[in-house]
Amino acid sequence: MSNLREEDSGWYMCGVEIGGLWSADVVTHKNINVIHGMTVEDSRLSGEEGSSVTVECQYSERYRESEKKWCRSGDSSSCLLAGSEGSNENSSVDIKDDRSGSFTITVKKLQMRDTGWYWCSAGLQKMPVHVQVVPRPMTTAVSVTSQPQTVANPLPPKPITKESWSGHNHILGSLLVCGSVILVGLAIVARKWWKRHKQDPVLRQLNGMNARRNEYSNVGCDLQNATVVFVNKDSQDVHMY
Repeated sequence: MSNLREEDSGWYMCGVEIGGLWSADVVTHKNINVIHGMTVEDSRLSGEEGSSVTVECQYSERYRESEKKWCRSGDSSSCLLAGSEGSNENSSVDIKDDRSGSFTITVKKLQMRDTGWYWCSAGLQKMPVHVQVVPRPMTTAVSVTSQPQTVANPLPPKPITKESWSGHNHILGSLLVCGSVILVGLAIVARKWWKRHKQDPVLRQLNGMNARRNEYSNVGCDLQNATVVFVNKDSQDVHMY
């Protein structure tokens, strides 16, 4: 039940219907007495220094046209009235009455000295409210200066055109020709060297003897006592006389 009025006062019944011929339903009765007065949604408020808190004070229909105000306990000069238009405010408090059963009070720009007991009233009805102001947490600002970074953008690869491809082919062909010539020359030199070192040792000996004979003939030496060498080419035997 909500938004109770004075005429809602009376006895109410709630129960469970069991049913059956020999079973009685289970019921209970409750008396509700609606009285005139007021209440608050939250009688203890807490807010950070510099912030705001809001309290809602509810009143019965009988006090709809009554004077609404917000005061600090023990200080009647601090009271702020809603006024005939239902709203009023100053530098620290804002009060609004909707004329339908509740009015709200907003305490702004809280300071540590605002901690204490207050009360909201409608006519002769009053409800106490406690406001607790907590210090704002200390924060340390750290300034960090970062050096700008230069990002090198890689150059895009050059596209391969028909002209560049033709130039590459020409260079590659020239390299292949030069390489082939060098390989052929090396092969010829290697073959000559191989033949030279693989020559018949007997023939090398004869060549040496021929060379010495030529030397003797040039100087007019007497060949009567010269040594004669007969060579059997098939058997590679050497006979000296």
